[in-house]
Amino acid sequence: MSDRTVADIVGETLAKLGADLVFGVVGSGNFHVTNALVAHGARFVATRHEGGAATAADAYARVSGRPGVVTVHQGCGLTNAMTGIAEAAKSRTPMVVLAAEPAASALRSNFRVDQDALAHAVGAVSDRVHGPASAVADATRAWRTSVLDRRTVVLNLPLDVQAATAEPAEVPPAPASQPPRASDDAVTALAHLLRGAERPVFIAGRGAVTAGSELAELAAVSGALLATSAAAKGLFAGDEWNLDVSGGFATPLAAELIRSADVVIAWGASLTMWTTRHGSLIGPDAVVVQVDVDPTAFGAHHRLDLGVCGDARLTAIAVAAALPGRREAFRTAAVRAELRDRGRWRDVAFDDTGDDSRIDPRTLAIGLDDLLPAERVIAVDSGNFMGYPSMFLSVPDHHGFVFTQAFQSIGLGLASALGAALASPGRLPVAACGDGGFLMGIAELDTIRRLGLGMLIVVWNDEAYGAEVHHFGPAGHPLATVVFPETDLAAVARGHGCAAVTVRTPEDLDPVREWLAGPRDVPLVIDAKVTADQPSWWLEEAFRGH
Repeated sequence: MSDRTVADIVGETLAKLGADLVFGVVGSGNFHVTNALVAHGARFVATRHEGGAATAADAYARVSGRPGVVTVHQGCGLTNAMTGIAEAAKSRTPMVVLAAEPAASALRSNFRVDQDALAHAVGAVSDRVHGPASAVADATRAWRTSVLDRRTVVLNLPLDVQAATAEPAEVPPAPASQPPRASDDAVTALAHLLRGAERPVFIAGRGAVTAGSELAELAAVSGALLATSAAAKGLFAGDEWNLDVSGGFATPLAAELIRSADVVIAWGASLTMWTTRHGSLIGPDAVVVQVDVDPTAFGAHHRLDLGVCGDARLTAIAVAAALPGRREAFRTAAVRAELRDRGRWRDVAFDDTGDDSRIDPRTLAIGLDDLLPAERVIAVDSGNFMGYPSMFLSVPDHHGFVFTQAFQSIGLGLASALGAALASPGRLPVAACGDGGFLMGIAELDTIRRLGLGMLIVVWNDEAYGAEVHHFGPAGHPLATVVFPETDLAAVARGHGCAAVTVRTPEDLDPVREWLAGPRDVPLVIDAKVTADQPSWWLEEAFRGH
C-alpha cells in the first residue's frame, strides 16, 4: 500500500506539468503540497505576504510566458492573496493558486470562508481536488484550464483530502493547443479593408504579444502605423513606425496620428477607456476592427465595425498573404520625419518645475533612462506618478514592461518587479513606485534583499496619495486625509539591508551611476523627492470612468 498522500500526488503532478517556480507563504495547510512541488523540481520562493506571492506569480507569468503558481494557507492565506489574484484574473493571466481548505466536516473551523465565492467574486475559476482517485485528473484539469483558457484558477485542497493516501498515477503530458484561425471570409474582409485604407493603425494588446513580428510584417505590407496598449508596451520597440502606447500615455504626436486613422485594427486589445481615452482617440468615421480569440470581447468597450475571431499571429499571416503587395499608405516621408523629431515623450518640451529641494518627475525619468542599461525590465505600480516611468523609460521589448493595472490597486509594484526579475535573469529589474504603493507593499523589500536581487527601486515620493490630491484639491476639498509628513524612505530602505540614496536634484543621481557600475549585490532604493504640482492627465481619464 502506498505511503504517499494526495498532497504528494498533486505536487508531483503540477511539477511534471511544468510548475517550475512557485511563490507563496507556507502554513500548516499548504506545507505538504509545497514540499511535494519542491521535491519534484520546482523552486519555491517564500514571500513575506500572500498578496506579494500572487502578484509576483502574475508578473512572472507575464514576462516568462509560463503559468504562475501560488501556494497559500486555508482561509486567511487566500484572503491575503485576493488583490493579487483579482489583478491576475482580470488580466487573464494563466495562474494556478493552490489554496488549502478546511475539511468539509470542519464546519466551525475559524479558517472557514467560502473559498469558491471568493474566487468567483474576482473573476477567477474555482476548482477542487475531490479525492485520492481523482487527484491527478483534478490537478491536471486546473493546469489545463489555466494554460488553454488563459484563466486564473483557484484549486482548493481540503485538508482531509490532502492527508488521504493515494496511489501514484501517470501524469498526462502538458497540454498543447492549436489556436483558432480566422475564417476565410474574415481574412478576405480584413484584407479588403487594408487594400483601401489610406491611414491604417494597428493597436496590439496583451492578447497579441506572441504575434509581434507577424504584425510588424503585415503593417509593413499594408502601410500601417504600429501602437500598443499599455500592457503590451515594447512589442514594436525599435520599429521606426512605432507610436508606442495608445491611450493616456500616448505622445501628442501619437494621439494626433491615431485620431486621423481611417482604419483602426485592435489585435488582442479590448479598446478600453484607457487605450482609447474614452473613445476620443478614434475618429468617428474610422472603421474599427477587433481581432481576438474571445468573441465576447467584440465591442465590449468601443463601437465596432468588424469582429474577427481568430489568433492574432495566424490571422496576420493569412491577411498578409492575401494582400497584393506593399503600399505606402500611412508610412509617408512626412510621418517618418515627425516620428523621428517628436516621437518620444522626451522630445516634447516642458517647463522643469524642480528646485534645490525637489526634482521634476519628468527630469527624474529622463535622467534614469539615460543611466540604465538597455537590457531592463520595468514594473510599474499604480498611482499619480505612474505615467512618468511608463512614458519616459524605454524598454527593449514587451518582456521588459510589467503593467499590473487591471484592478488599479496601488502596492503591487515591488512584488511585480520581484516576479519579473526572476523571469528575466540578465536584465536589470526596476520597480517604479509611488511613496504610498512602496510603503503598502514594503514587505517584499525583505524578499528582494534576501534573494540577493540587484534591483533598482525608484520611489516618486510626493508625500501624498497624489491622484486624490489633484482630483479633489482644485475643488477646495480638505486634503488632510491624503497627505503625509515627509518620510525618510532611504533610511527605511537601509534598515532592510538595501543601499539607498535621496534624490532632490539631477546631480543627486550620481550614486545611481556608481551602483550600476558596481556588483549590484544589494538592491538600491531611490527616494526621489519629486515636485507635487503636476496633476496626471492619465488619471483624469480614470476618474471619468468611476
